[in-house]
Amino acid sequence: MNEYQLKSQSKPFYSKIVDGAYRHMLDSLKLGMVPSFSFMSYSPQEWLVQNLFVIPNFFFSESIIEKRKPLSSKARRAGWQGCNILLSRLPQLGKIKVVENGSEIPRRNVQASWKKLLFMNKEDHKGKAWTSDVLYCVQKLNKTEFNLNEIYSYEDYLAKLHPNNYNIKPKIRQQLQILRDKGILKFKERGKYLVIK
Repeated sequence: MNEYQLKSQSKPFYSKIVDGAYRHMLDSLKLGMVPSFSFMSYSPQEWLVQNLFVIPNFFFSESIIEKRKPLSSKARRAGWQGCNILLSRLPQLGKIKVVENGSEIPRRNVQASWKKLLFMNKEDHKGKAWTSDVLYCVQKLNKTEFNLNEIYSYEDYLAKLHPNNYNIKPKIRQQLQILRDKGILKFKERGKYLVIK
């Protein structure tokens, strides 16, 4: 059974979204208790849903959670610290569209998009983060074909997200193999990959 949390507003969602307590979010991630999130933008004049997309709970990781500044000493909840969800760091595959520009996406397409990612549900929170982060780097290349050296250019970026890992390049190769095995990438030849649409 999946739990969902809906966030809705009358304007489009952009790079970041305000969420609840930072520490609670981190604890929930580690325990695998984060709900799936639905993000809905609507027209208040026409009472119509304009856009609706879902981020499955297994696609959430610490990499897309940003710590906000604690509330000041004068605030009622002084010291309380919230967080932001960074949509800008999330691979497009992780945003499953249900309604786009007022048009409903066919159910079979939504289900296929969800099933394509279900393998991540079996990983621990660190494994989920690595898969999502490497997939994001592949997306940032903005190419249908790429080689290892190109994806290695994100080594420093990934090292900052995973400071306790000192073998970044082998970890990148491991994640590329996982994405290949799950039909998201295709191994073309030695050191070269193809993004499957």
